[in-house]
Amino acid sequence: MKKYLFYVFSLAIASCNAPAAKEGSSSQTTPSEINIQRVQWSEVDTIDVKALNADLVEGKPTMDLGVYFPSNFDPDFQKVSLEKLMISIRAAKEIYAPTGVQLNVLWIKTGEVNPRYFAIQANEVPGIPLTEYTNMYEHSRRHPAQLTDHAKEAFESIIEPKENSDRTLYIIVLQDVFYPFLTVAEERNWTMNTVRTGGLSFPTYSYVDQVPNRYRGVITITNLTRPDRLRGTIAHEIGHKVMNVSHEYKDIGPQHEVHADGGLMLYGDGEDIPSGKEGRWHLERLHLSPFLYTLQSDGTKKWNPDYQEGGHYYDPIYGEKVIHFEGVAPIDEDW
Repeated sequence: MKKYLFYVFSLAIASCNAPAAKEGSSSQTTPSEINIQRVQWSEVDTIDVKALNADLVEGKPTMDLGVYFPSNFDPDFQKVSLEKLMISIRAAKEIYAPTGVQLNVLWIKTGEVNPRYFAIQANEVPGIPLTEYTNMYEHSRRHPAQLTDHAKEAFESIIEPKENSDRTLYIIVLQDVFYPFLTVAEERNWTMNTVRTGGLSFPTYSYVDQVPNRYRGVITITNLTRPDRLRGTIAHEIGHKVMNVSHEYKDIGPQHEVHADGGLMLYGDGEDIPSGKEGRWHLERLHLSPFLYTLQSDGTKKWNPDYQEGGHYYDPIYGEKVIHFEGVAPIDEDW
């Protein structure tokens, strides 16, 4: 099963500058030339964000997180609640604490979202499947995932323009987020499948520079019902962003999906973020992330260097903190 899944074109369960609209602007034209109505957000007054951030220590590497929770979901949608969301965010703080990196929650906001955006398809159907000539990360660099126009419209509507938007992580709760991928069907044929996600990170190792810069930190959350989802989903999805790796851990190479105990970047109860080459440099890549900063004595933020090549897995910012995986033939070599 694992060998089969290795062949699946992975888009994780993780840049061009767009002009910022003026505060209070009610619409903005997207590349599809559709006028987008911006959501009117207000902060949730039942959650004390200051108390939530009482764990923060001055001078430690920090990542900023903004949270958007629509107020007008369909009545039958119960897979994510504000209570579940807060449990998962607090767990993410705990999970990253041993790494020396802290999570600063900027706000938790609610408002009415156009129901058209409750369900989105994350990326266009890929046209080039992964074969044995490159590994998954190299293939994605050559053929990055393409954000759909519908997803762009949703993010334009939901995410507010702000300073350092391109360095901010955004949690957006939606009802459904689907992504299509290619998998081997038989002999030398591929077929398209679509997965219903519980969390999707739109990582740069898959999308590279195809997500507009001002919301490249977007993460969607659609299901926190199971205990493992409740505890680890947000930390896991943040990991795709800030470590910029797929589902992998020590001797398990990058794959579409791996259910196993071990590291945070597998599907299971593991929370380990390992270091060194044997740990696939996860801890080191985390500390190199452009989403991290340290707060200076004058109140300014000193950010890590930005990506140099859009943020693919082998972006120069990582130096030697990469693994050169071999490609694997997904079909019989005698095809």
